[in-house]
Amino acid sequence: MTHLNRRQILQAAGMGVLGYSASGWLPQLAAQVADSPQRQRHCILLWMTGGPSQTDTFDMKPGHANGGEFKEIATSSTGLRFSEHLPKLAMHADKLAPVRSLSTQEGDHDRGTYMMRTGYQPRGPIRYPSIGASLAKELGDSADTALNFVSISPYRTLNPAAFGSGFLGPKHAPLTVGATDIVQMQDATEGYAELRVDDLEPTLGIGKTQFSKRLELWKMLQDGFLSSHRTSSPAAHNTVYRKALKLMDSDIARAFGVAEESDKVRDAYGKGRFGQGCLMARRLIERGVSFVEVSLGSFSAAAAGWDTHANNFDTVKSLSQQLDSGWATLMSDLEERGLLENTTILWMGEFGRTPTINDNAGRDHFPRAWTCVFGGGGIKGGQAYGKTSEDGGEVVDGEAKEGDVLATLCAALGVAPDHENISEQGRPIKISEGTPIKEILT
Repeated sequence: MTHLNRRQILQAAGMGVLGYSASGWLPQLAAQVADSPQRQRHCILLWMTGGPSQTDTFDMKPGHANGGEFKEIATSSTGLRFSEHLPKLAMHADKLAPVRSLSTQEGDHDRGTYMMRTGYQPRGPIRYPSIGASLAKELGDSADTALNFVSISPYRTLNPAAFGSGFLGPKHAPLTVGATDIVQMQDATEGYAELRVDDLEPTLGIGKTQFSKRLELWKMLQDGFLSSHRTSSPAAHNTVYRKALKLMDSDIARAFGVAEESDKVRDAYGKGRFGQGCLMARRLIERGVSFVEVSLGSFSAAAAGWDTHANNFDTVKSLSQQLDSGWATLMSDLEERGLLENTTILWMGEFGRTPTINDNAGRDHFPRAWTCVFGGGGIKGGQAYGKTSEDGGEVVDGEAKEGDVLATLCAALGVAPDHENISEQGRPIKISEGTPIKEILT
């Protein structure tokens, strides 16, 4: 086999250059990738807007009044059980590790979102970076124009600062695809959800020659302006624009074109925004992007994401079916391509939901005892860490805090959780103040 580097091979496969018959050499490629000391690490955050119910997904309470309507099912790992509405994901349980003992302090959407995504409470003058920005900085290409962090279908209205790069600056900010906060986007009833990156193409009617001339003029004016304005704001503006221009003229832009995939593949992921977002995540990871997050759930007149104060069971069933197809197919595809062992996946929201069921057949906010799930590279799957009481009301073993979750994610990716970045105030800030959960790390 020709000794192409890993990225070249995966790019060729993603563009169809090697054809569908390439499946025959995928096992050989996987072995070669696994033996390479230079292999790149990746992270995928599956963010569940609104706070998912642990009792109806990964920490069920069968036989108890709090258990609700759903049944639990066996998984590929003996003794580990998931919701009946996660059957495809159950087949990957040997590579998953639910942490059933999260206990945090923020039961407010705004504050909980910020805390779980940054590791810090929203107070004081420091603009803390999201975990995506911090990890992309450590894992990705250091060039100013590199694309290291992509956020797909985020709903940022609850707390926009929780999705940004904070004091790390625009160089480490995410490229956003299909945000749902400005315009309330709902999945189409027919066909595939459309996820689009704004401004990847020149304005309609502008040809390549005219566009090139405009670009040359812009660069000349920009260079002149920057030479006489050496402050942070013009530099940040320049970074954002040059990164966008680099993306327009790169192969990685093709990663966003999920329509290149067959209907069979797209259907397997699910036609909705989350499923197509997971497919896009796989295509981005193939092309070397370090950190990708895909969100499921947004707030609108017709839906409230995982915020199931009423009609919990119908809503969670629908969301679980989307989650099941998207997440399970993503893991299968990454594994087939030799990428899963280098890609750590974290599933979580801002808090959990009450074990008790309210008068509206719903579950309310509950940060005292809830669940997140780790999977993929660096994770010792096939087990659950921690335990809640029989009624699900409190943690009885292995209590974990928000910092511990993010520290575990760092450790699984080979990043030191106590690595410090310097804030705008000159203070050293650790990526995470927590302690990794060593029991679930390989």
